[in-house]
Amino acid sequence: MKTEINVQKLAEDARFSRFHAVILFWCVVILVLDGYDLAVVGAALPSIMKEMGVDATKAGFMASSALFGMMVGAIYLGTMAERIGRKLSICICVALFSLFTAAAGLTTDPITFSVTRFLAGLGIGGVLPVVTAQMGEFAPAKMRARLVTLVFAGYSIGGILVALTGKQLIGTYGWQAVFFVAGLPIFFIPFILWTMPESVAFLAKKGRHAELERIARRLAPALKQGDRYQFFVPSEALASNAPVAALFSQGRALSTLMIWVAFFTGLFMVYALSSWLTKLMALSGYSLGSALNFVLVFNIGAVCGAIGGGWLGDRFNIKHVLVAFYATGAVSLALMGYTKATELLFVLVFVVGASTLGTQLLAYAYAGEFYPGSIRSTGVGFASGIGRLGAIIAPVLIGALVAMKLPLEQNFLAIGVAGLVGTLAVMLIDHRKSAAALNQPEKMASRAPLGPVPAHQPTNH
Repeated sequence: MKTEINVQKLAEDARFSRFHAVILFWCVVILVLDGYDLAVVGAALPSIMKEMGVDATKAGFMASSALFGMMVGAIYLGTMAERIGRKLSICICVALFSLFTAAAGLTTDPITFSVTRFLAGLGIGGVLPVVTAQMGEFAPAKMRARLVTLVFAGYSIGGILVALTGKQLIGTYGWQAVFFVAGLPIFFIPFILWTMPESVAFLAKKGRHAELERIARRLAPALKQGDRYQFFVPSEALASNAPVAALFSQGRALSTLMIWVAFFTGLFMVYALSSWLTKLMALSGYSLGSALNFVLVFNIGAVCGAIGGGWLGDRFNIKHVLVAFYATGAVSLALMGYTKATELLFVLVFVVGASTLGTQLLAYAYAGEFYPGSIRSTGVGFASGIGRLGAIIAPVLIGALVAMKLPLEQNFLAIGVAGLVGTLAVMLIDHRKSAAALNQPEKMASRAPLGPVPAHQPTNH
């Protein structure tokens, strides 16, 4: 008689080990690269506008082109990961955003630039829900929010790298140099394929027994060797036949819509600032170097906000933490336009980074916890994809406001209104319907045995 082992339960109860460190390392590195590829346009935008001779409105559309790609990538590639495996999906996304961001540096006109940025956006947006689901699946339950937000802190580190390299490269070699650097991560793909584990739900669905057992033994090294175990994954964790419809089932309809609104407003704030913070600070009288310093402080604040938010989310109700972060973002953005002292402005920009980009990173962690494993990639992917509408609108709207030459504080107030709407949306999410509250992953009554093997028959190894 074989002992049945729930691999998902092993992952939830596991102690953080070298196995988790490898997953964390690659997820962080991938989002560092992802964040760099996204933020690079914001840092280079003043130089691009000058060289290509475009006005602020047209530049806003150029910046939004990658965001259209991100919307498509988040919805399609995020859902596709459940069919082809997360490891392959991640590598496809890395190839897309690396090659086409580098290609954007070769362009000389707004249309070609926008096309390459759209193609890069497919990978930039597609990788986000996949790494969220990957880290969320393997992370020990007691530290899941911290690990997921730590992964997304890599996104902000990418923005920091843009600020640092932008100051050195744009002035010396032109704006194209910061885009060419983005092509180097293509060489990481073989190492990702070699060392990143596959999703246990995907392995179970495909009947890849030996790989699932290897992962189980890495999660629980204390398991004795031999063939007396039957490893399985609960049916809740296996991909749903109708994952999109499942987002609205079991009383989740209103909450799903509110998560979409929260993502819309959060991404509106993030991309308004990512695309226009450098230019807005330049309009305030700061040089390019000083304006990029504000971008640097903004991203440092985002890292601190993400890590701090994850720590709070593991100790308190993550929904309440998220509400507080959205509200802080709205208030701090409203204050930015009225703050004149440089030292105080740096402090405020730090808080804005923590409560806008840091808030959005925490929102990814919350969405990953809200949906059960069977629809997690789909849930996060659709929230991210629908939220991209806010990201697409933001650079265009703020670009139009800049072109109207309104008082600076009105630009920041326009961004801050989104934070207020996001606060209300998160308050309306019914946390009682979340997978975390229902404790769905730990239900043992409904489960699927490994692959096609009947529930109590031995597994062949």
